[in-house]
Amino acid sequence: MAPNPPAGPPDEAALHAAALAYLARFAATEAGLQRVLDRRIDRWARTTVDRDAVSAAVETAKRIAAAVVARLAASGAVSDMAFAESRARSLSRAGRSRRMVAATLAAKGISGEMARAALPDDEDTELGAALVLARKRRIGPFRTAPAGDKQRELAVLARAGFARDIALKALSMTPDDAEALIAAFRR
Repeated sequence: MAPNPPAGPPDEAALHAAALAYLARFAATEAGLQRVLDRRIDRWARTTVDRDAVSAAVETAKRIAAAVVARLAASGAVSDMAFAESRARSLSRAGRSRRMVAATLAAKGISGEMARAALPDDEDTELGAALVLARKRRIGPFRTAPAGDKQRELAVLARAGFARDIALKALSMTPDDAEALIAAFRR
């Protein structure tokens, strides 16, 4: 029995349905959704037998995909700002520095301006994130050994993107003050 011939290029309805199915499972940016749809189009192109007609069909399908993404963004189904705020909040609460959060958002297709707007700009948030990381790594106020190597602990926080003054403040806190600040930070 011969294999089924591949269907035609993805049309607007198929790309819209694929975008909605993806958004039902994952939060996404406009750029991320565009990449998902482009990959779907590229998969179709690899299965097509007629290589001559593929390039024109791929270009047309990618233009349609861009229009689908724009329409979903206009309707509010995809919001880069909502994604950036949500992701920035969750990464900060997980112990990531502002720099790391900004880099993660940039990798997801969020502009620098939007990332700065989504990131909280107070020192307590950055200190809270540093303390969450210190607790995960059992350094500073959460150290289990009697005395740790302060330079090594500073290096851990520096590699995570925290400024020196925030790192020093986090490492010098008492365990009770650190726990209280983390509890207030997570609210």
